[in-house]
Amino acid sequence: MESLVQASPKNSPKTHHHGGHHHDQNCPTLITINNNPSTQLSNKDKRSMPLLVINYLCLFIGSVSSSLLSKYYFIHKGSSIWVSTWVQCAGFPLLLPFVFTPYYLLNSTQRKPFSHFTPKILTLSIFIGLMLGLNNFLFSWGNSYLPVSTSSLLLSSQLVFNLILSVIIVKQKITFSNLNCVILLTISSVLLALGSSHDKPPGLTRGKYFLGFFSTIGAGLLFALYLPVMEKIYRKVYCYAMVIEMQLVMQVSATALATLGMALNGAFREMKVESMRVFDKGQSIYWVTVLCNVVTWQLCFMGTAGMVFLTSSLTGGICMTALMGMNVLGGVLVYGDEFGGVKVVSTLLCGWGFCSYAYGIYMNTKLGKEDDGDKDKEDTHQGMAMGVRSVNDSSV
Repeated sequence: MESLVQASPKNSPKTHHHGGHHHDQNCPTLITINNNPSTQLSNKDKRSMPLLVINYLCLFIGSVSSSLLSKYYFIHKGSSIWVSTWVQCAGFPLLLPFVFTPYYLLNSTQRKPFSHFTPKILTLSIFIGLMLGLNNFLFSWGNSYLPVSTSSLLLSSQLVFNLILSVIIVKQKITFSNLNCVILLTISSVLLALGSSHDKPPGLTRGKYFLGFFSTIGAGLLFALYLPVMEKIYRKVYCYAMVIEMQLVMQVSATALATLGMALNGAFREMKVESMRVFDKGQSIYWVTVLCNVVTWQLCFMGTAGMVFLTSSLTGGICMTALMGMNVLGGVLVYGDEFGGVKVVSTLLCGWGFCSYAYGIYMNTKLGKEDDGDKDKEDTHQGMAMGVRSVNDSSV
């Protein structure tokens, strides 16, 4: 990923601010400072688009795969909520090569790892990591009791919290498209809550079902808080390399919390027994499932962080919501989850809301380009008029 951003000369103290992110001459950057606004926008788009695509692919693969693998673990008699929580963050060593290899081995950047990593950013990263650890626990609790399709659609309700908190924290403007999207997704979740109480695994009590239901809602609320908080912090972040470094610290913190919970609850010993005697697919498949879960969850979280940094917290939340439909479809195709009338309506409303938001972004982008074009024409006409006046003055 580091190769997709450029490095500037070393030991240059000069720093600029532009477009919500900082530009540091000693740091890889996604933004070019240029006197021509249209050229500046074009350069920014060209340089950030490959990184944006990579991050969305990470989010897509990670979100769908991790949801299905987590359910696979519970379906085949895996029962430890703490193990499911731990695998969501234990993949942080996968980030180490992206942090240290570009500088120490490839010499592809002049920026040392954790440069400009202030005590404030470190503290915030640790705190948010602990919050993610709690979010992971709530998600695992809910996912252990609910079908994949139900939990995925419930998590889509995080968008309404995301919009409200984005307005409060990062001053997100409310438009018809994003408000319409939030309303439709809220109706979708309400319909699901009213019509899916019968949609529970055999032997699951009504109390545990609703415990999983509200745990999933709580996970959605915490993640909705995480997104705008990260957007606000990223406004002080100099480059994408720092995003990876912050993600590493957050995942280490979340892993520490999950490891503490596992130690206190004897989950490590339970993990060994579970792999040998309980998991009905055998010990080898058990560890493959755990390892794949670790990798896919790390892809999901890194993709989310990159989307928020490169776009906004609301756009990141919208993109995640768009993947909920894929999770629902995956649950139906892979595990045979029931997909009755209520879920059909909920999924359609979810898709309608996302399309409404995407169309709003398209129209705003189109209007912005038209305004830029009109401004360029106006500047050109003014320049020609000034040139004509200068010629007339000189002839006089």
